[in-house]
Amino acid sequence: MKKIKKIIAALALTTMVVGTMVGCSKTNSNDSSKGSSAATIADIKKRGTIKIGVFSDKAPFGYVDSNGKNQGFDVYVAKRFAKDLLGDESKAEFVLVDAASRVAYLESKKVDIIMANFTVTDERKQKVDFANPYMKVSLGIVSPNNAKITSIDQLKGKKVIVAKGTTAETFLTKNYPDIQLVKYEQYSEIFQALKDGRGDAIVSDNTEVIAWAKDNPGFTVGVPTLGSADTIAPAVTKGNKELLDWINKEFETLGKENFVHKAYESTLTPVYGKDFEENLVIEGGKVK
Repeated sequence: MKKIKKIIAALALTTMVVGTMVGCSKTNSNDSSKGSSAATIADIKKRGTIKIGVFSDKAPFGYVDSNGKNQGFDVYVAKRFAKDLLGDESKAEFVLVDAASRVAYLESKKVDIIMANFTVTDERKQKVDFANPYMKVSLGIVSPNNAKITSIDQLKGKKVIVAKGTTAETFLTKNYPDIQLVKYEQYSEIFQALKDGRGDAIVSDNTEVIAWAKDNPGFTVGVPTLGSADTIAPAVTKGNKELLDWINKEFETLGKENFVHKAYESTLTPVYGKDFEENLVIEGGKVK
């Protein structure tokens, strides 16, 4: 009788061990599936759409118009990507992102490409892969006319409004840690905050603040260029070399027809005029 009990106990223990091993195996299997690789070009063609992250509130680069349609400079270029890769610009599936979520959307494979006025930085290069650029940009400062900021030194002791996850936030945190930053998620929020007096100035891309000041009397870009000049480029999930190479080759091809200049003329000329074009546009993916 004792031997039978020992056998039963041994069998029960074996069942528990095997069950635990099976459970661990399932868990590991599920975990690995979460880390699936980014979509290949074949995957994108099979899906029938290319998922591109764009802004919803950063006119004239990426915004949603009164008819609910995606518009802007980045969107114009993104539609051409869809047309050349999938044969129809309507195959661009736009996913709305904010500045702080751009990297996360690539890392989680929610999008194939980010085309959201994405400035190339060394920090971001650690997390995503940037294609060749299509635009140049620097920072600028906009403030009320009755308290105009004309120098970065005037911001000491004042509240400076920035969008989270932007180069403006990084630049000020690194170089001017004594300046108090007031941070918001959306670009629409930072401009409303300045109008409401929740800060003394906004630091953001010069292209953004110049455009906004032109449409909002009472505010002036007193510092049109701050820090070094940067570039803006599409970004893909880290390691997705196939899609990265396709974008770079696409820019080379589009450069032969001055496509990025056409995108500027269609979407940005009404805001900046022709005189600013060569200061912004990068054609063929190469900075001259």
